[in-house]
Amino acid sequence: IVVPFAAGGIADFAARSLSQRLSEALSVPVIIDNRPGAAGISGSDIVAKAAPDGHTVLVTSISHTINLSVNKNLPFDTRRDFTPVMLIADAPNILVTHPSLPVKSVKELIAFARARPRQITYASSGSGTSTHLSGELFKVLTRTDFIHVPFKGGGPAVIDLLGGHVQMMFATMPTVLQQIRAGRLRALAVTGGQRFAGAPEFPTVAEAGVPGYEVSGWTGMFVPAGTPRDAINRLAGETARILQAPKTQEMFLVQGAEPGAKMNEQFAAFVESEIVKWKQVVEFSGARAD
Repeated sequence: IVVPFAAGGIADFAARSLSQRLSEALSVPVIIDNRPGAAGISGSDIVAKAAPDGHTVLVTSISHTINLSVNKNLPFDTRRDFTPVMLIADAPNILVTHPSLPVKSVKELIAFARARPRQITYASSGSGTSTHLSGELFKVLTRTDFIHVPFKGGGPAVIDLLGGHVQMMFATMPTVLQQIRAGRLRALAVTGGQRFAGAPEFPTVAEAGVPGYEVSGWTGMFVPAGTPRDAINRLAGETARILQAPKTQEMFLVQGAEPGAKMNEQFAAFVESEIVKWKQVVEFSGARAD
C-alpha cells in the first residue's frame, strides 16, 4: 500500500489500521510504503505506473482530486490511470478561530469579514490542500475575502494560529480538537455534510448559515487502471468488512474520522463529483499549488 504522504495523518493512519487485518484476510504480506512529496503526486505516480495485478494499492486523500486542477503538469491522468476501489475514511475539517477574533458563530464571522475585506487571515497546511480549498469554497459561497497564509504542514499552521499570528483555519480535526477542548481555539463549525459523530456538539457550516457548503477531508483506496475486477472486488469486500468492525470504528473516531462506506461505482461517482467541484472552485479563486 503506497501512502503518498509522510507518516502521520489520516491517510497513513487508515492504511496502517487496515494493513494487518488485510494481510490476514488476503493471506499475503501487506506493507505500508510512505512516499511523500508534491501533495501526494510523487507516491500516486508510482501506483499509476505499477503493474495492474492487484498487488499495488494507493491510499490517498482529497488532494488526489484537487491536484488535477491546481497542477498543470501532472505525470499521470487522474481519471484514466486509476480505478477507485472504496472510500476508507471521511474526516471533516473544522473551522476554528483564535479567541481574539470577536466572533462566536459562522454568521458573525461572515458579517465581520464583509465589513473588513482582506483584513482577516486564514492559515492552511499548504496551497492546494483541503485546508486551503475549504477556505476558498467558503469565500465563494459567502462573498467574503480573507487573506490566505499557506504553511508547510498542518502542525506549523496550528502553532501560528495558537499564537495569534493568523486568525482562523479550516483545520483537520485531530490537529485542533485538544486545543478546542482546552479553550485555546474557538470552534465554529465542521465542514462535512453532517455533524461529526466524535464531536456532535459542533454544527456543520451549512447548518450554521452557508447552504450548500460541504468539504470532506476523505481518504480513499485506488489501484492502477486495468487491475482485474475480481481482485478489486475482493479488496473492496475485505476492506469493508474490516471497517465495519466496532473496534475499527472506535479507532477512527478517536483520530477525527468516520469509516467510509462508498465502494466501486459509488465511490467512482463520488471521486468524479469531487474533481468537478474543485475544478470550479479553483477556476473561480485562482488557487494554485506551491
